[in-house]
Amino acid sequence: MQPVSPAVVARDPRLVAPDLLGLVLRHGDRAGRIVEVEAYCGAEDPAAHTYRGRTARNATMFGRAGLLYVYRSYGLHWCANVVCGQEGEGLAVLVRALQPLEGLEAMRSDRSVALRPGASPPADRDLCRGPGRLCQALGIAGEHDAADLLSGERGPRLLDDGWRPPQVEQGVRVGISVAVDRPWRWWVAGAREVSPGRGRPRAGRPGRPG
Repeated sequence: MQPVSPAVVARDPRLVAPDLLGLVLRHGDRAGRIVEVEAYCGAEDPAAHTYRGRTARNATMFGRAGLLYVYRSYGLHWCANVVCGQEGEGLAVLVRALQPLEGLEAMRSDRSVALRPGASPPADRDLCRGPGRLCQALGIAGEHDAADLLSGERGPRLLDDGWRPPQVEQGVRVGISVAVDRPWRWWVAGAREVSPGRGRPRAGRPGRPG
């Protein structure tokens, strides 16, 4: 696997997001292929954490491209974002789902902690289906905020093994209450790990040759 170039992420998140599909997010001995993402566009996007400016919570999202922005959603789940664009812009791509590749038993063990007693272990497709689940499965939490995904410093790393999706689909974002009509979500067509409630998809674009 090859490291990802800063040039890949130092762009508008609406360009970065579909190009992240197929890349690998690794943390230690656990890894998954990115199959669903959402773009968040700073001052022009009411759904972005950075829409109203810099705070202590969102400071990492204003950092340099390639940092990992980690926040807790509704006080319950950690969510992982790839910081994009130029420093100070407050742009990022939320990683919504992964296809598990390595470390599935460790993922399953950590994910099972969140289940009610007596519940069956999660199926492989559900290990990293959704932003909260994938962080739990990979062991990503608040202490990884501002980790460098391009160098792997402090753990999580973004890597490229050359695989590209044959088809990508596009639709509206989910789980938000503002700017709900903007088609800034992309996913690998046919991926079983993609979140339910996909909205109204647009025609997909072909993936780049692997």
